[in-house]
Amino acid sequence: MMSQRGWLVGLLCAAWILPGLVGHDPWKPDEAHTFGVVLELLRGGSWVVPTLAGEPFLEKPPLFYLTAAAFAQIFSFVLPLHDAARLATGAWMAVIFGFTAVAGRELYGARYGAISALLLLGCFGFVVRGHQLITDVALLGGFAMAYYGFALALRRPALGGFWIGTGIGVGFLANGLLAPAVLGVIALMLPALGRDWRSRGYGIALATAGAAAAPWLAIWPVLLAQQSTALFEWWWWTENVWYYFGRQRTARAGLLYYLGLLPWYAFPAWLLAFWTLWRARGPGLLRPAVVLPVVGFLVTLGVLSASSEARELYALPLLPPLALLAAGAPETLRRGAAHAWYWFSAMTFTLFLVVFWFYWSGLELGVPARLHDHLHRIRPGYAAGFRWLPFVVAVAYSIFWLAVLASFRRSAVRPVVVWCAGITTTWALMATLFIGWADNVKCYRSMFVSMQRALPDKYDCISSRGLGDSQRAMLHYVANIVTYREEVPARRRACEFLLIQGRPGDDVALSAPWQRIWEGVRPGDKDERYWLYRRAAKS
Repeated sequence: MMSQRGWLVGLLCAAWILPGLVGHDPWKPDEAHTFGVVLELLRGGSWVVPTLAGEPFLEKPPLFYLTAAAFAQIFSFVLPLHDAARLATGAWMAVIFGFTAVAGRELYGARYGAISALLLLGCFGFVVRGHQLITDVALLGGFAMAYYGFALALRRPALGGFWIGTGIGVGFLANGLLAPAVLGVIALMLPALGRDWRSRGYGIALATAGAAAAPWLAIWPVLLAQQSTALFEWWWWTENVWYYFGRQRTARAGLLYYLGLLPWYAFPAWLLAFWTLWRARGPGLLRPAVVLPVVGFLVTLGVLSASSEARELYALPLLPPLALLAAGAPETLRRGAAHAWYWFSAMTFTLFLVVFWFYWSGLELGVPARLHDHLHRIRPGYAAGFRWLPFVVAVAYSIFWLAVLASFRRSAVRPVVVWCAGITTTWALMATLFIGWADNVKCYRSMFVSMQRALPDKYDCISSRGLGDSQRAMLHYVANIVTYREEVPARRRACEFLLIQGRPGDDVALSAPWQRIWEGVRPGDKDERYWLYRRAAKS
């Protein structure tokens, strides 16, 4: 029984969360934006008006920034600041798995909660995003809380309503209006499509949800409006209403984008969800375990499809309802399908394990030499060499994988556990053995340190032209430099230095009084180049 293997499920979730949280700079755009705001908070910035490199940055409300800043403050004595901040992602992932599990228990029964969490863990699209320093993990935590609340409201209306409202509030303070819009529509549609929610108790749950959500929805917007009406209007319109529905629609936005994404993004949960619907056809489709996740998935898909922009990141809220819908499927799979899934997982991930260790040998030990040369041509400048900590961690995960294969006896849920253990081991080996090599050409640290050496000890300020938000955030972190962007009229200054970002083929040659004193590029990067100019002193 799955309840007898609860320790394994907890271990799997912890083993999945840990790799990739530490050990690399937040150079990816979404991460760099987030960390830039966290850095400003740690250096005395306002949480009411989040800022990035000296400028208001109201893309998201402040909940996740505050969480990450708290973790950075607490754990920075043992970890670099960016790694300490990324521990907040791990904490939110624990919230997501926990509430998904208890929602599964409410809908199906005690032993199904762990299966719900594992099916979410096993989705391909969740692996990378679930380890990044991004506000969307807190948004997903709010969705998971709300789904638990909708399920619990059938049995304990007041407590269920509390978690519905708290989930709406958490989602709002993490991401903006998306969570209240989606979860509010779900709350209204459940009585129309599910008879179990047509009760006085559910009315009590909705009233409680409104009371629980009100502080989350009101306090920060009111404080923002009091501090700056213009910034409040910018956040409300530009970062929410206009962002989703007002601006020009991109070519790939719409339903077809997400339907094309889900086959790999939500694999294998979507297959099991379809199996659940097939088996429930007829009266079974009216069960709460089917109605809630189906309504949640369809409403979320509809809202995302109506947006003017589509991104893979935005699809994360589609995964929890699919995992909940699929939770009952493993125990109903036909024996042949279950065996095929088990053997496919065992053989595929074992092959990955062997291949990864082979590539690690070539990368770090130089054996075979041709593979070593090939990998270093791809990532020039990477310093190869044996490192004890990544090696020991990767060996531990490899042993863990073999132990799962050897010890987990035949049962209906064995394919789920083996699949998730394989996903976890594969990610762990990638995140421990190859993360330094993969990040080598993307990290800004060495380049900005080089630029810092070209600057005198004392100067007035640095202007910038074409410098992106991610680059401004990393420059602030690595070199403690805040630039004054020429593109923002209120920030323009007649600075002594000018930093320009462009592409390698750009013709950047400023006339007098500007003199180029530095030119830089990330190791092996073919997309970005930087030039630093100094204004010549008047004679």
